[in-house]
Parts: sequence; structure tokens; C-alpha cells
Amino acid sequence: LDGISTATVLSVRNPAFTMKVAAVLACTLASASAFQAPSAFAGRALATRAAPKANRVAAPSMSVFTDAQEEFSSNYPQIAKYGWGPSTKAERWNGRHAMFGWVVIIGTLYAQAHHLIPNPTETLNLKEWGTLATISGKETLSQERAIILIAHVHALFVSLCSAWLPLNYMDSLLLDADSGEVDEPAIGLFPKFSTGITMGAEIMNGRMAMMGLITASGYSIITGTAFLDTVDLWTGHLITAGAAAGAV
Repeated sequence: LDGISTATVLSVRNPAFTMKVAAVLACTLASASAFQAPSAFAGRALATRAAPKANRVAAPSMSVFTDAQEEFSSNYPQIAKYGWGPSTKAERWNGRHAMFGWVVIIGTLYAQAHHLIPNPTETLNLKEWGTLATISGKETLSQERAIILIAHVHALFVSLCSAWLPLNYMDSLLLDADSGEVDEPAIGLFPKFSTGITMGAEIMNGRMAMMGLITASGYSIITGTAFLDTVDLWTGHLITAGAAAGAV
């Protein structure tokens, strides 16, 4: 309620803030539409209505994601065969990146709260680090921001190496169309439930991670709350528990 009341007051006083809130909500709704329950695709429904009654055939049930896959494949076959575009492979990898992102976010929050980063507020020396450490003018990054940034850059390059030169046991980023590899069929709104470490479980976990990033970012923008503070709030302060006592 506090977050909602704060957003309401800000939106009344600041028209630009109202536009920002509307943009965030629109993006959230657009993202959610990708997981729409299977239904007749609107374009095909219109074509079916226009056809003579004698030639009408029941339009096949089709999710938005499945139809997007087919349309992209027909329009761009040369790149779609490698997994580019709205493919199941792309959804799986996006979910993996989102899950890994949450691991890094929670790790960052824990390190920040428990003072694991040395001299966090101390800024980098411009003479030692050069313009690489500058934000604007002669203002430089703090020690904390620099360490977190380099950790993320390291993770980025590890992921790029895994994508470009995967080992034999790794899942490749793209489909090996030259060897006959094809994409998985569209998962649909809900994968078939099965226990254990399954492909369906990975898809659902990835979807929840992606939606979590969208909703947490939206909440932070609407309420003006720092992103890590939002994560701390939503996890019931479990990550930062005991940090204040440890500092004392």
C-alpha cells in the first residue's frame, strides 16, 4: 500500500512520472502476452470469417508464440534455421540468462549488505585507472561499483566463450542446422508436468525469472525504489538478515 500511495502522489505532481508508469505497465502487458493461453490467432480468425460458409474450416488453436515462430521462419528461413528469432531455443537461453542474472543480483545484494567489498565508498584514483574509471568529467567510480562491474564483465566474457566455442557436453547457443539439428516444438503456456530436472522445468523456471526481472524493475521505476532494495523487500530481508549485527 505504501508503494501504491507513493506512486499515486508522484503521478499527480509529476506528469512525466505518469508517462513513465504507463510505459512500464505497457511493456509488462506486452511481455505477458507471449505466454497467452493457446487460442485462435486473430489474423486467421478474420480470414476464416471472410471465407464462404461452405469453405470454412475450424481455425487451429495457436498460441501467439507458436504463430510468431512460424511467421518468422517463413519470412527469414536462412537465419531462422539456426535458432534466431522467436524460437524455443531462444526462450530457453533467455530464461537461463535471467536465472543467472538473479544469482548475480542476489550475490551482489548479499556482498553489499554484509560488507564483503573492501572500502566500498572509496573512489578510484584517476591517475592510476585513467578515463576507464570515470563517470563524467573527473568523477570516478566507487570501489564497490568497479568490483561489481568487473565481476559482471567477467561473467559476460565467460558466457560469450561458451556460446562461441562450446565444449562437447555444452548446449550450443544456436542450432547446428548444417548437421540437421532442428528446433524443439513450441512449449505452449504450460509444459507437461514431470518431476525432476527436466526441460519443461527449465522453461518454467526461466519464464518466472524473466517475469521477475520485469516486475521488479517495474516496481522500482514506479515507486522510485533502488532495485536492490526492491529485491531485499521482496525476499523478506532474508538476504540482508544479520548484516547490521555483523557490522556492529
